Amino acid sequence: MVSLPKESSEATFYDCVIVGSGIAGLYTALLLHSHLSLLLVTKGKIDDCNTLHAQGGIAAAIGSDDSPKFHVEDTIAAGAGLCDEEAVRIMAEEAADRIADLVMLGVPFDTINGEISLGLEAFHRRHRILHAGGDATGMNIELTLAEKVRQLALPVRENFLVTEIKTKTGVASSIRGIDLTTDEVVEIGFKFLILATGGAGQLFKVTTNPEVATGDGVALAFSAGAEITDMEFFQFHPTAFSLPGAPPFLISEAVRGEGAVLRNIRGHRFMPDYHPSADLAPRDIVARAIKTEMEKASTDHVFLDATSLSRPRLISRFPKIHEFCQEYGMDLSKDLLPVAPAAHYMIGGIRVNTFGESSLPGLLAVGEVACSGVHGANRLASNSLLEVLVTAKRLAKKIIDDLPYDVASRRQNDVYFTLPSRPDGFSRKPCCEELKELMWSKVAIVRDGEGLAQATRQLASWQESLGQAAGHLDYEIRNMVLVGRLIAEAALIREESRGAHYRSDFPSAEPIWQRHIVFTS
Repeated sequence: MVSLPKESSEATFYDCVIVGSGIAGLYTALLLHSHLSLLLVTKGKIDDCNTLHAQGGIAAAIGSDDSPKFHVEDTIAAGAGLCDEEAVRIMAEEAADRIADLVMLGVPFDTINGEISLGLEAFHRRHRILHAGGDATGMNIELTLAEKVRQLALPVRENFLVTEIKTKTGVASSIRGIDLTTDEVVEIGFKFLILATGGAGQLFKVTTNPEVATGDGVALAFSAGAEITDMEFFQFHPTAFSLPGAPPFLISEAVRGEGAVLRNIRGHRFMPDYHPSADLAPRDIVARAIKTEMEKASTDHVFLDATSLSRPRLISRFPKIHEFCQEYGMDLSKDLLPVAPAAHYMIGGIRVNTFGESSLPGLLAVGEVACSGVHGANRLASNSLLEVLVTAKRLAKKIIDDLPYDVASRRQNDVYFTLPSRPDGFSRKPCCEELKELMWSKVAIVRDGEGLAQATRQLASWQESLGQAAGHLDYEIRNMVLVGRLIAEAALIREESRGAHYRSDFPSAEPIWQRHIVFTS
């Protein structure tokens, strides 16, 4: 028999509580800590997050041949008609200042002759990708910020799983959670709650995300009454290492930016057959092309070929990838690497404005858990870390200046839904592996109405079966089922293909669907 967590008599209040310890949470905490009372909570350790795995870098138009205008245009082109143009403009124009902030904090960006070096990635017209430690960008930024948090002795509560956001008179007012070290239930009050909980890649059987990425923030916000949008747009990275016994380690898009190419099992370079930009086509196109080539050959991978590139350049530019490949007996400069798509980035999330404010007063969100409209239907590579920095800075300034909270306003092209009731007879509690298999087979890279209908019925049935949670694993599966439903229901509603959402039964983009699907509880 599983024992339920015990109630704690502890009662605390902070001006601001931040949930999540990736770049979003840490950077926001560093901006706010000297201005108000603050607590940072995280369900794992301070460095358990997606940020550590971010290889590609940060996009910023700081090159002499580049401009924010070009960056805006590239982002909007990738977003397939659904970008919020004001949010994109703000991000691009504030990019250089936010990079300067990271330099001042000590982030060791790669340089050439004293200047920050800039790389190229798919759908960027200019070299504008900044790296730190080659392909260890996320790790270098995360560790730099985490060390600053430790030096300043900011209050951090690790191993704390938030289970509920409570409201009073329609305003977010406190969180309840379980201290995973003592098994106590604790309630913490606040003036502002900032969710920086990351994404939901663990919903899928194959993912580049760490174990903590279970969609908690979206589930918490939705259950508290906040609006959730664009959940059908989930980005699958085309090139994750695919070898039996090895984890699906991300092989950065920047490797193709350096000149590597994709080949099928017969050795044919196939991407020119699918898109004029060939191996630097948008991620969704590359992922679908790889899936098609794998299905044609009845294989579980294609190959990434970097053998024509300089070995010293590859090792210095991609040290983490080189080290990982060596661990599994492969050489990035000599061998064809087996790769396949994997779930990578949640484009949708809590609907926020350009200051990170949600539709629920008192609740803000930043990072992958939030959806400001910057990415539209398809995230442009390396924009996500930049969006974090820009939103966090604006959010912090507004709180520090004590400006009125502006509820994320509804847009003219938003269309609203609630989760439908889908009774499906006998229901039982799911296991995590079943959920991941369902999402991977029915709600992943290529979807269709029949498969999505099956998925929505099964997810609704599982949700019906979930009783009282008895521990953190129960809370996580509850969150995963809910977020899976939001993704599947949105994908079933959107009867077209746009950006990262592809329906084989509706393969074209339709003008009537140039709108955002928003869920409310």
